[in-house]
Amino acid sequence: MSDEADRRRIRRAAAHVGLLVGAASAVVVTAGVAILVAVLLLSARPELHRDGDGGGRIGPPDGDRIVVDVDHVLPWVVVLGLTGVALLALVAWFAARRAVAPLADALRLQRRFVADASHEIRTPLTALTSRTQILERRYRRGEDLSDTLAALRADASVMDAVLTDMLLTAEGTATDAEPATVDAALRAAAATVAPLAEEAGVRVSLGADDDGARLRVRLPRVTLDRLCVALLDNAVQHTPAGGEVALSARSDGRGVAIRVRDGGPGIADADRERIFERFARGPESGRRRGFGLGLALVREAAEAAGGRIEIERTSTAGTTMLLWVPQAP
Repeated sequence: MSDEADRRRIRRAAAHVGLLVGAASAVVVTAGVAILVAVLLLSARPELHRDGDGGGRIGPPDGDRIVVDVDHVLPWVVVLGLTGVALLALVAWFAARRAVAPLADALRLQRRFVADASHEIRTPLTALTSRTQILERRYRRGEDLSDTLAALRADASVMDAVLTDMLLTAEGTATDAEPATVDAALRAAAATVAPLAEEAGVRVSLGADDDGARLRVRLPRVTLDRLCVALLDNAVQHTPAGGEVALSARSDGRGVAIRVRDGGPGIADADRERIFERFARGPESGRRRGFGLGLALVREAAEAAGGRIEIERTSTAGTTMLLWVPQAP
């Protein structure tokens, strides 16, 4: 949303508050005056005049006059005034709350976007850092650097694609991206996580359907890459050195099931659903401190595409995550 659109929303909200408070003030004042007039009429009495001989008569010859009991009317005036002030304060509070609600939503979405973006670029940035260290070591040894430089460019491209995808999603801009090819996404995700797996001493293996090169899903390529990278990174973090993480894909005719199997300690029954919630973290068994966003983001993206993410099986020998997404023709 542009700055001009934001300014228009603020002006509309301010005008709405002003109109609501003004209308409420008019209603309260009108009602107060009406009640006060009614009280005056009900409490008034004709003035009694006396003749010179001491006799009494009601009403002077020059017109009608009435007497108002101040002691009786004054409490009504005070009560009506305080009630009017309280009602106007309540209306102003309600109007301000309604006007500020869009701002609160915008701030919440902003915090959510910052958290999501920080998490999404964390793995590519860590991979970029690890690959830079590999580049330095190879440079000192006088080895060929072309492969590492190409990988660095690929990591930078991944970060750019992820941020672009998130910005478009945050703006609500629809993309006409082609369905993603599963095999290419698996290989790209494995390449992104490769330096992290190498540093952790974990081997990443790939497996796919016999027709995997032609399997496509109803997701943009960058989104599928993000999901696979998140699952792979999570698996590598919880697999001990010398272990293996297996990434595979199979079609069931309606969709493609992408499985990521790690060699970690397993997931407790109490945590099987909680780990998919935002900012929910299990025991810190990973090598890097997590923020509890990875699996939550995977679930949100998968469900938005008509898919799902679940724990297929888990034990002390490891956990298999199943990501199912609809297959594209």
